Amino acid sequence: MSRLTDLSLREARGGLTRRSFSARELTEAHIKACEAARPLNAYMAETFDQALAMADESDRRIKAGQGRLLEGMPLGIKDLFCTKGVASTACSKILKGFKPPYESTVTAKLWEAGAVMVGKTSMDEFAMGSSNMTSCYGAVTNPWRRKGDNRPLVPGGSSGGSAAAVAARTCLGATGTDTGGSIRQPAAFCGLVGLKPTYGRCSRWGIIAFASSLDQAGPIARSVHDCALLLQGMAGYDRKDSTSVDKPVPDYTTVLSGSVKGLKVGVPEEYLVEGMPDEIDELWQKGIAWFRAAGAQVIDIKLPHTKYALPTYYIIAPAECSSNLARYDGVRFGLREKGGDLTELYSNTRAAGFGAEVRRRILIGTYVLSAGYYDAYYLKAQKVRARIAGDFREAFKQVDIVLTPTAPSPAFGIGEMMDDPIAMYLNDVFTVPASLAGLPAMSVPAGLSGDGLPLGLQLIGRPFDEETVLRAGGFLETAAQFTAKPAWLEGGHA
Repeated sequence: MSRLTDLSLREARGGLTRRSFSARELTEAHIKACEAARPLNAYMAETFDQALAMADESDRRIKAGQGRLLEGMPLGIKDLFCTKGVASTACSKILKGFKPPYESTVTAKLWEAGAVMVGKTSMDEFAMGSSNMTSCYGAVTNPWRRKGDNRPLVPGGSSGGSAAAVAARTCLGATGTDTGGSIRQPAAFCGLVGLKPTYGRCSRWGIIAFASSLDQAGPIARSVHDCALLLQGMAGYDRKDSTSVDKPVPDYTTVLSGSVKGLKVGVPEEYLVEGMPDEIDELWQKGIAWFRAAGAQVIDIKLPHTKYALPTYYIIAPAECSSNLARYDGVRFGLREKGGDLTELYSNTRAAGFGAEVRRRILIGTYVLSAGYYDAYYLKAQKVRARIAGDFREAFKQVDIVLTPTAPSPAFGIGEMMDDPIAMYLNDVFTVPASLAGLPAMSVPAGLSGDGLPLGLQLIGRPFDEETVLRAGGFLETAAQFTAKPAWLEGGHA
């Protein structure tokens, strides 16, 4: 693996500024890494020619002294983001062959900041999953392995392709989307930093919708500083998105002081769930001790409606999915199956185009929105969601940040839990509450399991207070000193 691919995004920016190497050389190194990592199946489309053209443009700008925030930085783009003229399919058979004539706002901002796209990363179909097993392009493999065990593991989901791509050093960072934990959980499984911003901080325009009141774009990278840089490039008001909030985007890197003295850190007892492995709780206690030793004030808080978050999410998200995915009917774009009449065309197209998990969620969502059940399920779930958000508002009267585990386990094996949807849904137990409340939350790698797999701790902040989340995350990163690398980079793979 080229030494250029070992650089963080921050280090690569410095190297380009000093002219230690060119943007083209940096991109070529990552393209070679992409080619070597093809067995991981992290990318559903490679855009190498486009990447080299973008890198050449970056070199011209750097030479002219016009370098921008992310000039020459090779990135992976989740297949949920529409990219002009490049396949954008949400890893679903129903959208195979779709090449949008427009660019999503988030990716347009990244290109305006000088970033380079090496490819589109794979994901769970329509972002529905916690394993990256539901992509129509096949499963993505985690670069990590258990100690002494070469069986392949999942990278988490739905942004598993982005996480695997960054962990395998094929790009300096990647975009993800988080509906119920789809940035934070794969980041934890792959030993990375993943940040879900406040709902409304990044535009959703041009992102293929799953659940519109929950979906939010964010970065996955190898450090907190790199995530801060990427978020700065991605965020901002967009009048094309009615959920976008008109707030200035700060320079997030300026808050990474490393000091948390006086910070009030909330610890919710409700996140100590039955059956959670001891090693997850032990890491959480270690994180608490790190903050306390650095002069932070640790405060026990209560989030009493947390226990209802998962069932609430799995009513609201499928309901919105049922509505959003109704547009895929075989008439205007994407897959079209034959049918004797229009109804049969719709039925045949949707049956052939959607995978099992997507069909399951459409059916659940249609049921809870149906006459006679709307009040009993969907309306009640929205009321509980308001209570969950209220719990956080009350907690933030006492504390500045909330510290929890990110996931209830390390990465699990490919094929495990696929026959048990409920067990799969439980992977979101720690990440869903912040999503329902629309809060910024970040996973930071903080230790290893007994099997040598990465474990993450989660930080949840006030609305639009990504600065405090990043400040606390920068401290946690320094305290944890997580330097382990995946087996893939050491040649420990088949």
